[in-house]
Amino acid sequence: MFYDQAKIFVKAGDGGSGVVSFRREKHVPRGGPDGGDGGRGGDVIFLVDPGLRTLLDFRYQRHYKAERGRHGSGAKKHGAAGDDLIIRVPPGTIIRDTKTDALMADLIHPGQQKTVARGGRGGRGNARFLSNRHRVPRISEKGEPGEERWLLLELKLLADVGLVGYPNVGKSTLLSRVSAAKPKIAAYPFTTLTPNLGMVTVGEENFVLADIPGLIEGAHQGVGLGHEFLRHLERTRLLIHVINMAADLEGRDPIQDYHSINSQLLHYSEKLATLPQVLAANKMDLPQARENLTAFREILGPGQKIFPISAATGEGIEALLFRVKELLGELPPPEEIETVTLEDPGVPDSTYEIIHTGGRYVIKGKGIERIAAMTNFQQEEGVKRFHRVLAKMGILAALQARGIKDNDVVRIGKIELNYTQQGGK
Repeated sequence: MFYDQAKIFVKAGDGGSGVVSFRREKHVPRGGPDGGDGGRGGDVIFLVDPGLRTLLDFRYQRHYKAERGRHGSGAKKHGAAGDDLIIRVPPGTIIRDTKTDALMADLIHPGQQKTVARGGRGGRGNARFLSNRHRVPRISEKGEPGEERWLLLELKLLADVGLVGYPNVGKSTLLSRVSAAKPKIAAYPFTTLTPNLGMVTVGEENFVLADIPGLIEGAHQGVGLGHEFLRHLERTRLLIHVINMAADLEGRDPIQDYHSINSQLLHYSEKLATLPQVLAANKMDLPQARENLTAFREILGPGQKIFPISAATGEGIEALLFRVKELLGELPPPEEIETVTLEDPGVPDSTYEIIHTGGRYVIKGKGIERIAAMTNFQQEEGVKRFHRVLAKMGILAALQARGIKDNDVVRIGKIELNYTQQGGK
């Protein structure tokens, strides 16, 4: 099956926790702190694998989690870093954050990589808190949680040229005629249900041709899976508009079909509607085709170049392909799509926001949320250090100015604390 869309959850590895440990050896009765740091959590990385063609694998697995970092240990031994998680995707995969709709990656080139979730840093062991004033620190940090997010994956085929037209106008037959692709072909509408790609050679040059399933009225609104098919035209630089000039299907009219397909393209995307088109008047080997072509040309006018072809017999195809090659040589290369980059986790962020609802105070801010997540509230020194951080950042004063009272709940990230005037939490 061909799957070109998937929604998945990714979570980078949590950092390992630091430990509280003291050197204990014979003849060293007052050994200093030697607790090691935790290891960094693994990142979640997408990698372009040219051997893949669809997003089928994501139908069966939707949750992906990188390895967490190992905890530190005594003798200043740091925990090992967690392994990165590599997720392989086919070329042409676009990745969006479902919460913000931000475009995180546009993966085109084989071997291209993109980190979409960073692993948490390891917590510090008590050896890192040694100072002239604090000779016996009994404090360590928990590992920082790894980033997590829901992602929407969309596959947009990487093709230079797209075949568009109504069902059963001969697009698949044309693709099989000019390339080694073997799409399913039959004499009934909707034979093609999934896009097909073929490599076309013209002289010494090659281009990729995509056969998009036939469009119908209302395709731009999703009718007949229109959105699923139109998506694959967005990367193309040129369209071959195939028209059934024989009008051998019941109720079909070449000029009406021509305007209807262009209308679907325009309503879906102005960019698609402005792509250069080469008109291929197909099925010229059938009765009525010559007469219909004459009327078609009169309506469109002499300024519109039309290539009469027969995908079944090969008539006129060479001239069509040379025109396509000529136009591709004149067109600029595809534009690179701008994507967001993950923020540098090493940059401190002291900004915050306080939201008061009832007896609950929610403090939002990346810096304070990270500190709260890494604080070990089971350690008395850890609680005192966190209180000093709140005071230094001005959060305590801000809470008091908002009228906070004893036993009011303070939420920071996933941590909930009860406020007391004595300075504890």
